[in-house]
Amino acid sequence: MSSSGGMGIKRAREVLRLSAFHTTTELRRAFREAAKRAHPDRKGGDAERFREVVEAFRLLQAAAVERAKAEHRIIQPPVAARPLSQGSLTLAISPLVAFGGGQSDHVLPDGRRIRLTLPAGLRAGDLVRAGEIELTVAVRGDGDLLVRGDDVWVTVPVDQRLLAEGGRIAVETPLGRREVWITKKAGERGLVRLVGEGLPARGKRREGHLFLRLTPRIGEAHSAARTLLRRFAAAWAA
Repeated sequence: MSSSGGMGIKRAREVLRLSAFHTTTELRRAFREAAKRAHPDRKGGDAERFREVVEAFRLLQAAAVERAKAEHRIIQPPVAARPLSQGSLTLAISPLVAFGGGQSDHVLPDGRRIRLTLPAGLRAGDLVRAGEIELTVAVRGDGDLLVRGDDVWVTVPVDQRLLAEGGRIAVETPLGRREVWITKKAGERGLVRLVGEGLPARGKRREGHLFLRLTPRIGEAHSAARTLLRRFAAAWAA
């Protein structure tokens, strides 16, 4: 199995310094450490090396999902399950799961529980199958963290001075902590785009972008947004 750019599984493990028997937790930890070392905003970092790290992570993650497909199963079946209306089944996932994939438990209308191993890069409207059951994906945000199509949107409170004059801020993103330069023009628009850092490419869907919606920080009014970003970064790093 190889990526469109020619990287193979063996090379991907070398890039992330992983053994052939790594766990999902070890993969994420290795990716986080490699991304920090290679990030172009850090001393000694390199944009091309950073892209290679991201490609290696996504390749190994996709390989893990392929191995886990056999784990899609129905658990705790009721004694008598009534027929389900296929058109009404929705699988609600968070923006974090849409970005990175992972396991998700879901309760069906008839009381059965299913456990799914989801691939990275799911979009709203995608179909997920578990045996004879088909569910339509819905990506649920909460206002400060949203997915729109292929893109991830994060609301970031910043000082009024930065919006007016520009400057550098630290932002937690799905790919880790980023140092982002805000130009005066971006501050006026209240928007920064990080190219290629949204949902990963999947099937015919392109790689998305990450949009930072800049809002003025007023006292502690945005403490909830900051807490959300910290939770998001902590969950991704787990």
